[in-house]
Formats: sequence, C-alpha cells, structure tokens
Amino acid sequence: MARVLHDVFVFTTTLVLRIRVLGYWSLVYGYCALCAAAALLKLGWNLILRPSTTFRWGIRETPPACLSDTSLGTHCYVRIKESGLRFHYVAAGERGKPLMLFLHGFPEFWFSWRHQLREFKSEFRVVAVDMRGYGESDLPSSTESYHFDYLVTDVKDIVEYLGYNRCYLVGHDWGGTIAWLFAIHYPEMVNKLIVLNCPHPSVFTDYALRHPSQLLKSSYFFFFQLPRFPELMLSINDFKALKGLFTSRSTGIGRKGRWLTAEDMEAYLYAFSQPGALTGALNYYRNVFSSFPLSQNDVKSPVLLLWGERDAFLEQEMAEACRVYIRNHFRLNIISGASHWLQQDQPDIVNTLIWTFLKEGEGHKTHRN
Repeated sequence: MARVLHDVFVFTTTLVLRIRVLGYWSLVYGYCALCAAAALLKLGWNLILRPSTTFRWGIRETPPACLSDTSLGTHCYVRIKESGLRFHYVAAGERGKPLMLFLHGFPEFWFSWRHQLREFKSEFRVVAVDMRGYGESDLPSSTESYHFDYLVTDVKDIVEYLGYNRCYLVGHDWGGTIAWLFAIHYPEMVNKLIVLNCPHPSVFTDYALRHPSQLLKSSYFFFFQLPRFPELMLSINDFKALKGLFTSRSTGIGRKGRWLTAEDMEAYLYAFSQPGALTGALNYYRNVFSSFPLSQNDVKSPVLLLWGERDAFLEQEMAEACRVYIRNHFRLNIISGASHWLQQDQPDIVNTLIWTFLKEGEGHKTHRN
C-alpha cells in the first residue's frame, strides 16, 4: 500500500511539474507570437508610408573618429585559453593601480563608458570590455554560448589576465546582471560593486512574475526570442529602431541630461551594422529563459546601486528591493530625470556618486597595494 501511495505521489508531482513547465513555455512563446504580430503590423505600415526607405540599411565601413580618441585609452585584445574567445577592451590609467572594470549593457559596447574612462583613470587602471557577442570581441553563433556561467567566467578570466585578483566592478543593464552574479560567485574578487539600472537577478525574477506592468515593459524579451526577425526590425530604415532606443522621448537620453552627438550615434551604428553584431547581442536574450539565474545568494561586497528615475524598461520599486540581498554596506541613489542610459545621460552626477562611494569605508586607497 505504501508503495502504491508513493508511486501515486511521484506521478502526481511529476505531472504537476510538467504542466507548469508546459504552461510557462506556452506563455513565453504565446507572447512571442503576439510581439511578432505587432512587429509585422508595424513593418507593413512602414512599407505603406515609406516603401523606398524601409529596407535601407548597410554596413558602416569607416569607424567615426571618436572610437579612436586617445583620451579614452588604448585598444587592446586578449584571447582567453579556456574559452578560445578573443576579447577587445579599452584601457587607461597606470598599470598597477587598482583595477576598475566596466561591463556594458544592450545595445551598447565599450564606448558607453567613455565619460567614466576619462574620469577615473587618474586613480585607477580603468578597463571597458566589449563583452562576448559585442563590438570587436568574438561573436559565438550558438545561443548556448551565452549561458550565464560562461558570461561570469569571462569576467573572471579577464580580471586574471589583466594581472589582478580583485577589482572594482561596474555594470549597467546586462552588464549589471553579470556584475551581480560575479559578486555572488566570486566575492573575494570584488572590492566594491557598482550597478546602474539593473536589479539583483532574484529581485527582477520575483517582481516580474508578480507585476504585469514589469512584464509589459519587458515584452521585448519575448520578441527577441524569434530568429532573425528582431535583427530585421532593429536594422530597417537605417537602424531607426536602434536609434530610437537612445533618442526617443520615451526611452532616450537627453530630457535633462546630455544628448548623444551625431558622432556618438554613428559610433553605435558602426558597431551594430557589422556582420553578426545584432545577433550576438540578441543571443543574450535568446538564452535567458533557459538559463536565467534564480539564485537566492547574497552579495557580500559593498554595493552602490544607481537608478535613473525615468527608466522606461524597469520599475523603480525593484531598486529598493535589492537591499534584501546585500550583506554589506548598501547605497541607493535614484537620479531625478535620468533615463535608463544613466552613465551617458548624467555622467557628472554618476561620476560624483561613484567617487563618494569609493571613498566610503574601506575606500579604494586601502587596496592600492
């Protein structure tokens, strides 16, 4: 009798789990279909209004001068033996000074940290990396290559290649997610953690599942699951949608901050017009539902979380909720009028807040040797 009850229990539990999994993926791909239908309607409307320009785009052959600005640092490359991937990074400041490592988000590359490279090179060895799939770093073609374990290991390998065993880690958007996870898995390698407009992974997961408003704001996660179509929609009309992320009234930079100059915008278009560039960036999203971390682990490093009040992609309530997962000093600064693109939108305020945080408590001078 006990055996029968045990078998019934196992069968019921397995069935419930499979139904939940089926329901989860039905929701994911059902939402994908809705997003695709909306994008197709938008594409059709563009074809009616601007048939001659809708499918106009092309590779930018010549990089703009701002990408070779020597005041930002030196362009370097490293091939990691374990993964076999080559990474591109821009470095400034004296070797031997404490390492400050910058991780960018989507759709960005090392250039998004230009204001911080200039600011912190006086007292740090500052390094802004093109993460795998971006810029001049290698672009693995399979979505499995963008699993979180690989992305976190990339950071560890780069820090060690640079000759350090600790760093001050700064991440924005996707780079913020990787920074959170790196601080969780390698706490001994993080002096201080600075995250811009990105909640702790557990906070994002819990909040999104309970708040339809955040699921709506994150609808692009579902749209990006589709093969090839998102690349098309981001690139048509000479990358109009990509430009809009940085310049539109709802999502863009510049309401109270700094506008992107024409040359700044051209730098982004140059980077993402290269063969495979959009696919590499979108593969972060295409792997997210199968590998998004649900870790409840806490962060032991001191944490500064900076948040743009006008972030169009993330609910502000998630910022305060991150406090639950911090086991050290936690400082949260919400910057009035700032957009999601915080380090480019309000660089002066961001840099000042980072300096203040660095000088608090143990401060960076404690670790200079």
